[in-house]
Amino acid sequence: MNTPIQELLSNSERSLSGKWGPAILATLLYLVLTAGISFIPGIGTIGSLIITGPLSLGIATFFLRMVQGDDSPPTSIFDGFQNFGTALAAYLLSSVLILLWALLLIIPGIIAGLSYSQTFYILSEEPQLSAMDAINKSKAMMEGHKMRLFLLCLVFFGMAILCLATLGIGFLWLSPYISTVMANFYQEVKGEEFQHSMYDSEGTIDMV
Repeated sequence: MNTPIQELLSNSERSLSGKWGPAILATLLYLVLTAGISFIPGIGTIGSLIITGPLSLGIATFFLRMVQGDDSPPTSIFDGFQNFGTALAAYLLSSVLILLWALLLIIPGIIAGLSYSQTFYILSEEPQLSAMDAINKSKAMMEGHKMRLFLLCLVFFGMAILCLATLGIGFLWLSPYISTVMANFYQEVKGEEFQHSMYDSEGTIDMV
């Protein structure tokens, strides 16, 4: 049975209790690195593309460990580089697929984004998987949960609007809070039994 959204939010607040400092520092480190590298002459967009995958895996791992009760330092977001190739491939592949669906219509693009949203959490716990397998497993895991995650995103959007009234300072709280909610969301949905195959026998991608 799905946890009500309000309870999921409350559980995430408890997960962050006493851990706001490391959570904010990890988030700032991730944002500074992924955004800042794009301004470096000669590296720019290519550099950003190269590091965003591993850092996305690292930040997912940091918050997943946190909600599981395993404290990690903010620098643990660099752990994603230990699985550099797969993390990079997962980021590029999911981004391309989402973009392709969004070019057709915005709604399929949103659905694709929701479907692939658990990819880096899956890779965090199952680093032996290929990028395609992790994406397909995310797709299977999100069956029956996409609308719930979409509603969560609407809640986050409302919170983001309120943060604008704080001249952006509120995002220092909101960003790690969202990451914690997403980690708890993954914790909930990962244990559910799948009623269909995670991926086909040849390991090819089912688009959405």
